[in-house]
Amino acid sequence: MIFRGTDTVVVVIEWILACLVIQQDVQAKVHEELDPMVGPHQSVTESDCSSLHYLQAVIKEVLRLHPPGPLLSWARLAVSDIYIGGLLVPAGTTAMVNMWAITHDPSVWPEPLEFKPECFMEANSEDFPIFRADLRLAPFGSGRRSCPGRTLSMKTVTFWVASLLHEFYWLPASDGTPVDLSEVLRLS
Repeated sequence: MIFRGTDTVVVVIEWILACLVIQQDVQAKVHEELDPMVGPHQSVTESDCSSLHYLQAVIKEVLRLHPPGPLLSWARLAVSDIYIGGLLVPAGTTAMVNMWAITHDPSVWPEPLEFKPECFMEANSEDFPIFRADLRLAPFGSGRRSCPGRTLSMKTVTFWVASLLHEFYWLPASDGTPVDLSEVLRLS
């Protein structure tokens, strides 16, 4: 569990920083929230993180656009032939939840390819059900088989990203080389 959690936390932090390098306006908004709260000569503390609502929205948006586990491991095996939506799912077929497809579905997410943390700042999104059965955004799975490290993961990512952003401004490469956002499907 520790190895899987370490790898996925690092991947999420990398995606967040990459997105913030590209979206300097979003990074500026995080600094507007973070810098006055923590102060110039203080370090970020874990207790600061619960008040960083915009940063939490940025993290959720990165989890939506770049889920570290795009195919959730809720694999189920069809024990008999079944038709779903007119399509045959033969016995012995393994079915998995494609979280990437859900989080990029235009019927669920308006402009699904756009990076918009504000969608998590709208009314009633403060408690966006990232840990519940609402599968619009379930990077940690759902139900009794969800990731046991989900709370630790979110707290760790929030703390480290807040700390990195409090100490540094993340800028594009000085030679103009764009940030590579190519996705590679791997399992941690």
